[in-house]
Amino acid sequence: MEQLNNPKAIFLDMDGTILNHANQITIKTKEIIATIRNKGIPVFIATGRSSGEIFQLAPQGFEVDGIVSSNGMTTYFGEKKLEQHYLPKQLVELVIEKAQEKQVYYELFPTEGSRIALQQDYSILAAETEGPKPASVGINEWVERKEAMNGNIEWCEILPAQHYSKFYCFSKQTAHIDNWKETLDELKRSINFTTSASSAHNVEIMVANVNKATGIKAILNQLAIDPADILVMGDSYNDVPMFQLAGQTVAMKNADREIQDMTNEVTTYTCDEDGVYHYLNERFIKNKW
Repeated sequence: MEQLNNPKAIFLDMDGTILNHANQITIKTKEIIATIRNKGIPVFIATGRSSGEIFQLAPQGFEVDGIVSSNGMTTYFGEKKLEQHYLPKQLVELVIEKAQEKQVYYELFPTEGSRIALQQDYSILAAETEGPKPASVGINEWVERKEAMNGNIEWCEILPAQHYSKFYCFSKQTAHIDNWKETLDELKRSINFTTSASSAHNVEIMVANVNKATGIKAILNQLAIDPADILVMGDSYNDVPMFQLAGQTVAMKNADREIQDMTNEVTTYTCDEDGVYHYLNERFIKNKW
């Protein structure tokens, strides 16, 4: 399919896209993003991660023009916050209650600050991160869970009275997370929310009708850019809304075949081979667009 000659903005996923499986943004990726921004094309991050996590994983001096974080729950254009959505208090309490009942690993993300879990649920979370990594769990997701248990989670005696943007839930066993998804689908009958997954081992819980595409639209409104004129790159199922929105779509070589089949192009290299760097360099620098 014919490429956009002059995309007016670029939106990049993080995990499995600009992040390698060691959860790092490489110097090459940082530099190609800087080069493209210097050519006058704004570059944005669209991620399931919270905004506070992003720059911790990047080289010093890493810059972008804005961020769609937590799968659209919070959107920044530069330093300006365009949108912020909160999970209803009733939903937060209900999900924790059900997670305790079903013995489900969860991380609850405030709109600001560290992810949390209740101290009483430590054994539930610990059970899902003990032992060797199962073959079907991605190394980056496994490392993230180990890091969460080793200090990234703030353990609370009671639920702090603050706003929350999303839940992340995980299981080593796909059957367990699939059963949890069924429980969540039952809850949707009584309270409105949406779910998204970035692997077969997780599910995230967010406000209804909010996703990466809704956050991207908020940025495009600021720029007066049509979705047909943007380029997006991703690798997972939480990228589907932005693939459906954008005029130019690129899946990573490491993405599932089902994801690759949704997009105009697939990168030649994986996220562990600087796939984003190679794609952007080949298209925008070598070819002297």
